[in-house]
Amino acid sequence: MERHILKFIYEAKSRANVDSLITSEYNRVRQLSIKRKQELGLTAEEGRLQENVKKNRYKDILPYDQTRVPLCLFTNENESDYINASFIQGATANKSYIATQGPLSHTVVDFWRMIWQYDVRVIIMACKEVELGKKKCENYWAPISGTSVFGAFTVTNLEESGPDEEVIRRTFVVKYNQDSRFIYHFQYTTWPDHGIPQSSDGILHMLELAMKAQGKHKAPVLVHCSAGCGRTGVLCAVDYVHDLYQTKQIKEDFSLKDIILDIRDQRPSAVQTKEQYEFVFKTVVQMFEKTMCGTKPNYENLNEHRLSLYNDSEDLLKTVLRSSLSCGGVSAESLKLRAKPPQPSPRKMNDTYAVVNKSKQAPTTVTHHYDNAESGGLKGKPPSAAPAPATSELYSIVKPKGRPGTRSPTPLTVPIYDTAGVGKQRAGDAPAAPAKDHGDYEPVPGKCGPPSRETQMKMPGTKAKLESVPSQDDDYEYVSCPLKDSNRTADSFCTPGGLGFNCRIKKPKGPRDPPAEWSRAER
Repeated sequence: MERHILKFIYEAKSRANVDSLITSEYNRVRQLSIKRKQELGLTAEEGRLQENVKKNRYKDILPYDQTRVPLCLFTNENESDYINASFIQGATANKSYIATQGPLSHTVVDFWRMIWQYDVRVIIMACKEVELGKKKCENYWAPISGTSVFGAFTVTNLEESGPDEEVIRRTFVVKYNQDSRFIYHFQYTTWPDHGIPQSSDGILHMLELAMKAQGKHKAPVLVHCSAGCGRTGVLCAVDYVHDLYQTKQIKEDFSLKDIILDIRDQRPSAVQTKEQYEFVFKTVVQMFEKTMCGTKPNYENLNEHRLSLYNDSEDLLKTVLRSSLSCGGVSAESLKLRAKPPQPSPRKMNDTYAVVNKSKQAPTTVTHHYDNAESGGLKGKPPSAAPAPATSELYSIVKPKGRPGTRSPTPLTVPIYDTAGVGKQRAGDAPAAPAKDHGDYEPVPGKCGPPSRETQMKMPGTKAKLESVPSQDDDYEYVSCPLKDSNRTADSFCTPGGLGFNCRIKKPKGPRDPPAEWSRAER
């Protein structure tokens, strides 16, 4: 059955996209209706009788004698058995409709006679009482929480939904003699005469509510608009198809055109205009998509079940799957998960204080000396340390900068930078090291090699080695700050043209801010 539904959806959408095809097909339906009327011998003699003519709202919409609803319940001696209403057989044996016109002021009693005689429980009204300034239907019920009397019938309106809703729901209690019955009334208020609603959602919602109220009740469902043919025929056709789907009667020869022709054989001019004819197709398509998506969300079973249904028509399957279903149908290929390429594991940054982007430099054989290697701050040499040549011992004595108007500062007894020893405190908290008497100069820990500064300046490759010290220890950052400014004054830490200095800064422990000395600008 699903194969036939998908085929119908594709054909209906293709038909809707071609206006000329809709027009020609609707004209064909009208021609076939006239031909079938002659072949079946359908007549409307009762509606043309003089005593019954005034009971017809429109003189050209008369019930067929073969399917009209006869009235057998007489409450007055002057009443007849005629009412402008027709039986329409539903999709199942116990389902039927009464398609009728909106009652006139002098046929309201006949309207309630019919409802009571055929034990109608659900009334579906597809029009408003007044449309475009014209009376379309007589008000045959009481106001909210009120009671009205129509001949021998007493109608009480128990409850009613808001008047601004698309579908107004009412509950009536109808009393005749000593018996009372509940009747449920559904009125669709946004359907223009000879036109179509803007959306099918309201129609489908109203039919769903009505069929829930009907339940397993076997009496006919009464459907009416103004004339009881155009909008009434649309509702009967859509509900007819819904019952076919529920009872799994949709077969390969399923044709909505044939269903509408069958309804026209029972009620003349059912589905009255080309726009209404097209609206039936769109509404049925939306209903199919809604019910099928409710069973199998997102069509996830396409690959398992649908593909086998189209072994005899591969081209049709491709075309149907390309059509965009309103429930978000997708092809089976789009449901396959694509394997993602392996992603590198992210580097842990929990104990990282700062990240410095350093340009890649060619490896060098220069070995870095720890500042406290000879002062006893670190016992033994680190695993990566190796004996350094004399040319790599480039540490020098730095003279503090003098300030105008003050005497030379007192030599510091605490190193400005942290030493590389394990367990040392931060620079501001480090214990004082034994001071030697160097006068106005403070020695930087480490050896001062025998070559003099002038000799070092003449050594080839020394400056390049200083600027290309590699970082091999993840715990420390090597900082190279060569002072190249030859215009410095005599008060600078380094003499003009000096090589500057190398130092190692230990990563801070914990979330504390770096010491103030770290941010002091070098001059």
